[in-house]
Amino acid sequence: MLNTLIHLFNNHVWEHVTLHNSSLPPLAIKNPECLGLLHQLDGSADVWVQRYCILKDGCLYFYTSIRSTQASGGLYLQGYRVNEQTLSFKQSVIELKPPSEEFKTFYFCAENKTENQRWITALKMSIKKWLPLHQAIQDFMNRPLEETRM
Repeated sequence: MLNTLIHLFNNHVWEHVTLHNSSLPPLAIKNPECLGLLHQLDGSADVWVQRYCILKDGCLYFYTSIRSTQASGGLYLQGYRVNEQTLSFKQSVIELKPPSEEFKTFYFCAENKTENQRWITALKMSIKKWLPLHQAIQDFMNRPLEETRM
């Protein structure tokens, strides 16, 4: 029951913030941790699709272009691992590996190795920044009931 409450609480907060941010144009999201063009591998068609991406608070938002009025998708990065990989003709590819095999692994690449490194650093920092908050919420929710009463 408690894990369900933690899950619902975390999802509710995340959903609220994500829905708000995803309804904004890309340049309206304040203080992004990283932004710019990335190519995303569409595994079903095995093609690279250009996206304008915004990284904010552990969430990667995808836009069709910088002029889009809202996000076309998003990825909550909690639990994901960020790796640099080599795939086919692309020299350096960013791999976002999920915490569980039931979720999809994502592949991105920027225009050059320097941009890939910028994104890799930003993605790792964004994920790492939110882990202590998530742990603090879980620790608080896991305390015995008598400790939480006033």
